[in-house]
Amino acid sequence: MAGFNKKLLKNKLAQQYYLAHQRFVQRHPHAHVFLKDRGVPPEKLREKARRLLSTGALTGALLLSAPQLAHNTRGSVAVLSPYELSQELKEKLSALLPATVEALTKNQEKELSKFFRSVFGIDAQAELDGNRLNHSYGYIGAEQHLPRYPGDTISQHDAIQESGITPGRGAWGYFAPSKNEMKEDLVEKEKYYVAVQTMYLADWNTRMLQLRDWYKYRKVLVVNPKSGKAVVAVIADAGPAIWTGKQFGGSPEVMDYLESKDGRQKGPVVLFFVNDPDNKVSLGPLEYNVERGGAPLAQK
Repeated sequence: MAGFNKKLLKNKLAQQYYLAHQRFVQRHPHAHVFLKDRGVPPEKLREKARRLLSTGALTGALLLSAPQLAHNTRGSVAVLSPYELSQELKEKLSALLPATVEALTKNQEKELSKFFRSVFGIDAQAELDGNRLNHSYGYIGAEQHLPRYPGDTISQHDAIQESGITPGRGAWGYFAPSKNEMKEDLVEKEKYYVAVQTMYLADWNTRMLQLRDWYKYRKVLVVNPKSGKAVVAVIADAGPAIWTGKQFGGSPEVMDYLESKDGRQKGPVVLFFVNDPDNKVSLGPLEYNVERGGAPLAQK
């Protein structure tokens, strides 16, 4: 076929599969759990599709339609399964991070940024627009759901209701003034939120108005080096207090996916700001990279 670009097709297939997978998990969480409980995780569906692709039976359909399948390759384009990606993350992060949870050097942060870009295609940095948290590597603890609008109750949240809901609003107030004004993007913001210690920033009291707006719903990349899991979230609350021994807080969905809970309900994470001025990086778990070398991971 004249002008056929095999590499481009593979890249497009990976992107379409990733987006379809993310939409399915976000819009149908109960169906996702149902499938996993019955031994049919997305990885198995993907592998079955890969075998079909290898026979050539679906080639014509893939060329004529907008496919939502990823083909795992071992060439210049490498699309990793969730397991492969988590294993690579754990191995690489063990070499990049200090043996104990402590402050990172500027060089360590730079190397981590380069690594995240190579794996996820995301520009994630410890410092952005001249702003940085007191910690880029620390402990994250479990938080409750946040009330999204006046009158919101835990029964109206679609997952992990056992975590409960906070009695008060988050640091930036309600996500919407009423239930009728709750848009899908606001639902996702509450679902994938983190709390950070803005109140302990050296210039918080002198630049509070400016910093409050900058940090509100700021996207962050959160990576658990122990599980090799990563998620994109937004900052929607302040905390935890210093005496807790934790530097970050994670929503029930964030903590559940990252597997960042031990017996003390906390675990180590790297938390970097996501430089995403065009709002192209979706919130939620990062389970597939699109291509080595920095191709965007999630496009809206």
